[in-house]
Amino acid sequence: MSWITARRRHPAAGYAVVVLGLVLVGVVYAAIAGYGASAAGLPPGSSAQEVAQGRELFEVSCATCHGLNAEGTARGPSLIGVGAAAVDFQVSTGRMPAKTMGAQVPQKPPTLDAAQTHALATYVASLGGGPPVPAAAQVSPAGANVGLGQQIFVAECAQCHNFSGAGGALTYGKYAPALTSATPTQIYEAMLTGPQSMPVFNDTTIPPSEKRDIIRYITQTRSEPNPGGFSLGRVGPVTEGLVGWLAGIGLLILAAMWITAKQREQ
Repeated sequence: MSWITARRRHPAAGYAVVVLGLVLVGVVYAAIAGYGASAAGLPPGSSAQEVAQGRELFEVSCATCHGLNAEGTARGPSLIGVGAAAVDFQVSTGRMPAKTMGAQVPQKPPTLDAAQTHALATYVASLGGGPPVPAAAQVSPAGANVGLGQQIFVAECAQCHNFSGAGGALTYGKYAPALTSATPTQIYEAMLTGPQSMPVFNDTTIPPSEKRDIIRYITQTRSEPNPGGFSLGRVGPVTEGLVGWLAGIGLLILAAMWITAKQREQ
């Protein structure tokens, strides 16, 4: 034991203990953080095979803009840490893979099917976690409060998406898309991830129960009848007033022409 005592008294012994402690802490933290990111970020039921399939799809469809390792390039941002929900939203709505570059990536029919989208989302989630794809029960509007959903939607969303979710124009050539064809999952994912000009509404800002209330209001609004007969796009009183003014002026002009013609005949 004397040799141990001698080494403990060596001037470098204290530094060696500190370095060893830092290494152990780093290893333990990396293991815990990596496991937490994988468990929280990967979609349910994912496997190593799906990760490999997703990487192949990524290299073919996404690496040109986002880099071979999703590190980002001058043409596209890094995808490390964005999560499976962001990938599922962008790909399922056809925004990605992008075909054109502009002020805003337009929505179009999706290029990848559901299985390919799931695999791609699994691969990106394996790189750094992020919000997972919500489960079907998590986005179901059944039993939600449509009245509260309307209040939250008017307060947080109607400024851009219109009161009925018909969408609207923004600045610099951007626009808030219509929500008339968005699925409950896509609406939930958009709130979680904040695509393009939309802010992020995480579960602290808008709890999951209130997100379901918003989804129920949006989906119920689609099936409501139009009391006036024509919907006029449901974009608000400006369009309704414009159509009313043009129709009214047109009727007045026709009436004036008819009266003038009658007077000339007499």
